[in-house]
Amino acid sequence: MSLSTLTPAQVADFHRDGYVLVKGFCSKEETEKMYRTAIEDDAMRKNALDLNDLSGKKTRLSLWFKPGNDVFGYLTRSEKMVKSVAKLLDSDAPVCHFHSKLMQKEPRVGGAWEWHQDYGYWYKNQFVFPDQLLSVMVALTEANKENGCLQVIKGSHKLGRVNHGFSGEQVGADMVMVENALKTMELVYCEIDPGDALFFHSNLLHRSEANLSDKPRWSIIACYNSQSNLAYNETSTSWKTPVDMVPDEAILEWEADSLSSADFLKKENDPALKETGWEKDVKSS
Repeated sequence: MSLSTLTPAQVADFHRDGYVLVKGFCSKEETEKMYRTAIEDDAMRKNALDLNDLSGKKTRLSLWFKPGNDVFGYLTRSEKMVKSVAKLLDSDAPVCHFHSKLMQKEPRVGGAWEWHQDYGYWYKNQFVFPDQLLSVMVALTEANKENGCLQVIKGSHKLGRVNHGFSGEQVGADMVMVENALKTMELVYCEIDPGDALFFHSNLLHRSEANLSDKPRWSIIACYNSQSNLAYNETSTSWKTPVDMVPDEAILEWEADSLSSADFLKKENDPALKETGWEKDVKSS
């Protein structure tokens, strides 16, 4: 199945709720190819970052900036992806790819992600406009309550940016505001199947539990920015480089490079993990 762009109803859902789920965004064949690559490409393992949650369990991710000629680059540069993102960002400027990350929650050991907004991290990169940033999570394996699927607070993007402090090695939202949001808005468990895509706003509050099941939960999350949205504390350049779009069939049909040449993030270079001084004033869980 090929998708060109999101429907007007899906765009309206995104703006109202802060997210929209698109079932079957990637075909079974596309998803299987990406999952196989994620497991077999040694560059993913060598460049994985381990971040401890509050309990000490590890969440593992590999993060890179410029989308290349690998299978994940073809996904993030695909026509169906870029045109869908363009409909959701609050700008007519070209769509740029900020970064992608492979989230690896292994059975029984994969840690939790505390409540946060992506803009809680990206505020430290000094992006100016949160409405011109969003993330797209494509499930490579089934995600459900048992293996720590994403939880979101519906409509919480309308809160604006919530203060963030450190929760373990992660950056977590002020729990006073999170608890207020949970009294006011609906908590939704995003149980999704392989190939489904969840588009969500940079200010949407979300979290996930540790994976205590015997099944892995892997997903690819691509983050996008409008070229008009300047970042004043970001050394990579992909965030201001328009995406070089490719046809949807590239994911399956084009020859794919390894990720070994990708510009992976090193933990010590991430502005979000550095103290700025105001984190200590934030109440974490």
